[in-house]
Amino acid sequence: MNIEIPEVSRYAESLTTPESPLLQRINRDTHAEVRMPRMLSGHLQGTFLAMISSMIRPTTILEIGTYTGYSALCLAEGLATNGQLITIDNNDELEARVKGYFAESTWRNQIDFRIGDARAVIPTLAGPFDLVWIDADKENYALYFDLVIDKVRPGGFLLADNVLWSGKVLEPNPDKDTRAIQAFSQKVHQDPRVQTMLLPLRDGILLMRKI
Repeated sequence: MNIEIPEVSRYAESLTTPESPLLQRINRDTHAEVRMPRMLSGHLQGTFLAMISSMIRPTTILEIGTYTGYSALCLAEGLATNGQLITIDNNDELEARVKGYFAESTWRNQIDFRIGDARAVIPTLAGPFDLVWIDADKENYALYFDLVIDKVRPGGFLLADNVLWSGKVLEPNPDKDTRAIQAFSQKVHQDPRVQTMLLPLRDGILLMRKI
């Protein structure tokens, strides 16, 4: 199912603050040189992340799933002056590329990029986190939530990407990843520790505020 209307997306992007030159280059390079470029957050979603971060002015951000670094740089736009963003990914093939992008950015000294299994890394992090962005392997979304929720400060926010999964969440016979996303969304919706709102932006973002 195509849940995006290209003409509407182009119109929305035309009225959205343009990408920075670095983000434009990451966008272009990812589509030209990296496998599965649809995983990139992109202009509209990236600007949304930057705005959320700028509204919160977080001191600490955790990103689970770095890919080529686009979303991390968008989230970093709202960091407090002394803030830090920790971003975790298990794809060491992209490590040099991503480190290069981060080194060119304004936030080069505020981004802590870690290569490893988030399931092992998250328990070693102290927190508390003001903002968490989950955009990694879908089967572990619920586990990532469980690992991080107690490290999020009251009033802090979590966001999870791809919760509409190209409309597959509406299909009668969902596959494994789709079932994992459905179970995660239901799990957090029923969790009294968070308020939730599912935003039909791009491939769906689940916004959670810790009470």
